[in-house]
Amino acid sequence: MRDPGSGIRDERLPWLVRGDVDGFFGLAIDNLVQLLLIDTLCRGVLGFSADLVYGHILPGAAISILLGNVAYAMQAKRLAERTGRTDVCALPYGINTVSLFAHVFLVMLPAKALAIAAGAADPARVAWQAGLFATFCSGVIELACAPIAERVRKATPRAALLSTLAGIALSFISLGFLFRTFARPIVGLTTLAIVMLTYFGRVRFKGRLPGGVLAVSLGTLLAWLTGIAPVGARPSGAALHVPVPIVSDLLAAIGGGHLLPYFSVIVAMGLFNVLGSLQNIESAEAAGDPYDTRRSLTINGFGSVAAALFGSAFPTTIYIGHPGWKALGARAGYSMLNGAFVTAICLTGTLAWIAWAIPIDAGMAIVLWIGMMIVAQAFDATPRAHTPAVVVGLLPGIGAWGALLAKNGLRAAGLGGPARGFTDALVAEFQKNDVWIAGAFALEQGFLFTAMLLSAAVVGVIERRWTVAATWCLCAALLSATGLMHSYQWSDADTTLKLSPAWPFVFGYTAMALLFITAKWTTEEGVDHS
Repeated sequence: MRDPGSGIRDERLPWLVRGDVDGFFGLAIDNLVQLLLIDTLCRGVLGFSADLVYGHILPGAAISILLGNVAYAMQAKRLAERTGRTDVCALPYGINTVSLFAHVFLVMLPAKALAIAAGAADPARVAWQAGLFATFCSGVIELACAPIAERVRKATPRAALLSTLAGIALSFISLGFLFRTFARPIVGLTTLAIVMLTYFGRVRFKGRLPGGVLAVSLGTLLAWLTGIAPVGARPSGAALHVPVPIVSDLLAAIGGGHLLPYFSVIVAMGLFNVLGSLQNIESAEAAGDPYDTRRSLTINGFGSVAAALFGSAFPTTIYIGHPGWKALGARAGYSMLNGAFVTAICLTGTLAWIAWAIPIDAGMAIVLWIGMMIVAQAFDATPRAHTPAVVVGLLPGIGAWGALLAKNGLRAAGLGGPARGFTDALVAEFQKNDVWIAGAFALEQGFLFTAMLLSAAVVGVIERRWTVAATWCLCAALLSATGLMHSYQWSDADTTLKLSPAWPFVFGYTAMALLFITAKWTTEEGVDHS
């Protein structure tokens, strides 16, 4: 006998259900996007050889992604067996987009420049070794934080954790893919309609064909018919690449003398991954799947350490989007399928063939839907009275995305680089048009911390817990004093984190804390606006 709304049955959770197919397509496409970015940025920006990318970096990524996906699938099976439920969804796992860009532009590219200036025989290899060290450190930081992370998660309001993720989902995922959908409407809107019918309308196509399969298949066909595919030149072939430990290169990075200038970025990104993992674990619990924080962060940490030991310069972590995959009907099997898929394309060199035949446009509607579900969950899973805190938590992520768009626009206009680098003069030009870009650049640095702390402070104010609200503001002041929030510096074509005190923000957050802590004596009962 089964309670219709409980998801509880007598039998155990099977390894593969129909919803796992849809979940696999969504997660595989998301992972595929990261792998394609790695290929493009490593060879195009860093100048890495194809042998380095396909012989070491992608096989190392395959090892870490396979280990993590198998571990999280088994974790979901254990939770299902312990609770007797069949609706448990495994935590999604892969390479984090923000960490990917940070490792390329803030670690490996500067390391290569320093190596060139120092006259290194192989600057590209020095850059890769720096990425290995950064990935290794990211794993170690997650392992070190695992024992205490649960206390942080329990002390943080749900609105603060979920709205921070929702800000990323709304901007970097949903709006980014929405632009692409309307840039190529024949493919984008057609596949979006399939996703809307299947997931919003909760219907299925006759023949029991999964909506994700139909969307990707039809999207690929339309891409070929409209000339979007094939993408680039036809690949020449494929070959087996066996993962090989590269401990000597990791040790060379530690002893190479190129680490100090970007070590602050490595620490900041390690903490960023821990924070993102906590938010995603909270998101899973809000969707009904309570996972152990310590064990999950331990899986993350070992995954990144394994990545570095086998040649990948990019850490792996829990992905954003658990409620979306769960709503698709995915359980444990989608995680196993994704691990097998990523391993196959990374070890055989077939990633190039996939990129050539199936453009991202074919599956972007699924990723767009995932982003929308994350935003919806932030409102659905928090108390109604806390919805203003959710809105506040959305804003820093949107602001950071706006800063990224502004910088991409400047680069598209020919700015950036040694001859026409970014300087303070840009701020004055933006300000002439009433665009306060300096605020966007300051907000961009550490925006995950900003979103969580401000949202948590708002929850404290809503509940009239003045000391709690003040404490969150003092935490923001402390992080600003360390430079992990709001402190930035110019590079030739970007703004980057600068680990020096952002004093105006230290004073600003301290002033907020003083106002909140004294509110007990300076305020009185007012009008209820709820």
